[in-house]
Amino acid sequence: MIIPGAVAASLLLAVPASAAEPSPGTPGVGDPYYPEYGNGGYDVSHYDLRLTYQPKTDALQGTATLLATATQDLSRFNLDFALDVSEIRVNGKKAKFATSGAHELEVTPAKPLAKGDKATVVVRYKGVPSKVVVNGFTSWHRTPDGGVAANEPEAAWWWFPSNDHPSDKASYDVSVSVPDGTQAISNGTLQSQTSRAGWTRYNWRSRAPQATYLATLAVGRFDITKDRTDSGLPVINAYSKDLGEHDGAARASVERTAEITEWLEGYFGKYPFDAMGGYVPNTDTTYALETQTRPFYSPDDFADGSNTSVVVHEMAHQWYGDSVSLKGWKDIWINEGFARYSQWLWSEDQGEGTAQELADYAYASHPANESFWKVKPGDPGPDNQFHRAVYDRGAMAVQALRNKVGDKAFFKILKGWPQQHAGGNANVGDFTAYAEKVSGKPLASLFDTWLFQPTKPEAPAGPRFAGKAVPKQPKSWKQIQSVTHAH
Repeated sequence: MIIPGAVAASLLLAVPASAAEPSPGTPGVGDPYYPEYGNGGYDVSHYDLRLTYQPKTDALQGTATLLATATQDLSRFNLDFALDVSEIRVNGKKAKFATSGAHELEVTPAKPLAKGDKATVVVRYKGVPSKVVVNGFTSWHRTPDGGVAANEPEAAWWWFPSNDHPSDKASYDVSVSVPDGTQAISNGTLQSQTSRAGWTRYNWRSRAPQATYLATLAVGRFDITKDRTDSGLPVINAYSKDLGEHDGAARASVERTAEITEWLEGYFGKYPFDAMGGYVPNTDTTYALETQTRPFYSPDDFADGSNTSVVVHEMAHQWYGDSVSLKGWKDIWINEGFARYSQWLWSEDQGEGTAQELADYAYASHPANESFWKVKPGDPGPDNQFHRAVYDRGAMAVQALRNKVGDKAFFKILKGWPQQHAGGNANVGDFTAYAEKVSGKPLASLFDTWLFQPTKPEAPAGPRFAGKAVPKQPKSWKQIQSVTHAH
């Protein structure tokens, strides 16, 4: 016999965990390099951005619609954003919102979200991105005829609210209205272009999962070239009409994107997206960035003439960094080590120095007491995330792997890895495990030596990384080195 008090107690014990009091999502995903980047409590599956931009004043206004799923019982959640917000609705109802920290937008829906609930979040906003400074900098580049959003590890704050961390990838629709005679460039495929009352609207679509920092927007006066690959993929390249003396070299490089991508497919497998190209706005920046399907290039990349090596680097990222994205920012080696190594393979193909010769030269160029060897490519720290060692020592680690497992296994790893994690995220440990599985060799010690020890590895016996004297500089070395700039 169960007495009434016991019945009550048993009912209390039977209350499901989902009935617990909803709580706020965290104001960051827990990345040790950038604790406040991204947000906890939800996952975004799609961004719909409908924007209007006036180049003369740099005034941007927009409505962002985010489709998200709650990953916990959620009383409140954060978005990463820095422009002025006028209204937020969650599932059609007005939500309360407030700002906190450097770039946090706290959203309290009218009704808490239960774990697993789908949410439609609509944010209306406006601002002048070039005048918005967060933590002492801006990722919005003002140009003579417009503006550009392209930076790493953050760029979204200046043009759309987001869950700004690579671990939360989503598809995108980007619709931008600009004055006639001005173009708007973004990722993916151009779905439509319509004009009305002196304004032209461009509608872009990115179907594959895309990290927030890989989303880009460029508005200005561009000369746009269009083509299709032999397999039918659209190729769209854009060049600012005021590139001046850099114009010819930029075109001679970026117009080879389809050819270079086809060459990279021989190493990495089928190109992972449904469009490709690149764009060169008239910015004073000194870096390139692998914005998904359509990399951003600075005029400075072509200051010394044509530069196919930078195109190889950014297009290699479409596999290593974009399709397979890092789980946390400390895993940057998977992006930069392999993109740099692709430049070494291109050099080898062009007869301007083999990958081994480049590895030997890189190794011999830095004495053991140089600070270069203090940077650990497998966990460089936020201040050294784009240090030359992440690129060059990172590529040396790739060559050391090749020497250890042999070409057959190595190229199988190189091609299989992007297929293994296509559209997802991975870390250095995941790559080590995959390389061991494919090669059948224990590799933890090799990766520890080249990626995690703050000392110069000892040169193996024989010709590989061998000589104490610095060997002759490979012909491609200087151009390859030009593709190492802090973002």
